[in-house]
Amino acid sequence: MKIEVWSDFVCPFCYIGKRRLELALEQFPHKDAVDVEFKAFELDPNADVYSGKSIHEALASKYGMSIEQAKQSNAQIGQQAATVGLTFNFEDMKPTNTFDAHRLAKFAKEQNKEKIITEKLLYAYFTESKNLSDVETLADIAEDSGLDRQKALDVLNDKTVFANDVRIDEGIAQQYGIRGVPYFIINQKYAISGAQPLDTFVSALQKVWEEENPKPKFEDLSTDQSTDAFCADGSCAVPTNKEQN
Repeated sequence: MKIEVWSDFVCPFCYIGKRRLELALEQFPHKDAVDVEFKAFELDPNADVYSGKSIHEALASKYGMSIEQAKQSNAQIGQQAATVGLTFNFEDMKPTNTFDAHRLAKFAKEQNKEKIITEKLLYAYFTESKNLSDVETLADIAEDSGLDRQKALDVLNDKTVFANDVRIDEGIAQQYGIRGVPYFIINQKYAISGAQPLDTFVSALQKVWEEENPKPKFEDLSTDQSTDAFCADGSCAVPTNKEQN
């Protein structure tokens, strides 16, 4: 089973949705047969790099609400995050452009470190309040993910490297009509939009598995359905001589 996940590193519901998927997979008996692949999606491709503005200020400005309303909204999201074991530090969060972070993730994918760096980038932004547009910060995260620091710096300092990989993911998202994230596509057939409840992911995994791996159905050709010549439950039936009756 293949699950493709479109997400952004500054999207709170992407982190929550990711964790719910992971919790569902822990309950799924066939989890070793599931391949999860992350796809790039920028919530705002034109976003500026971190300027010192708080996440509350950024949210208030974007949606035309007060700072207090923005804080209340973020607090509610933080409560949702806590239900799946995540800690969001909104007070120190640094809203920023994520294009370089996505390019770095593509480099990590080439080194089979995609899942590791995806988690570390999300954790760095939401919990540690790291600036994901700072080259040295991204290089630290790359090194912590098991990547060569200098090679990561080379990638980050050349804006063309892995840029096309990011744009391809975003182009596919447009073709699919994906306008919000997280967005999960299972086996190129089923979609889950948003950070749905855990039960939704659990039932989706089971549904797709049963459809892709149907149990065999046999047509019973036995001529005598009443025959007692069989063994079951650890014992065998004693045949009766019907001709003598």
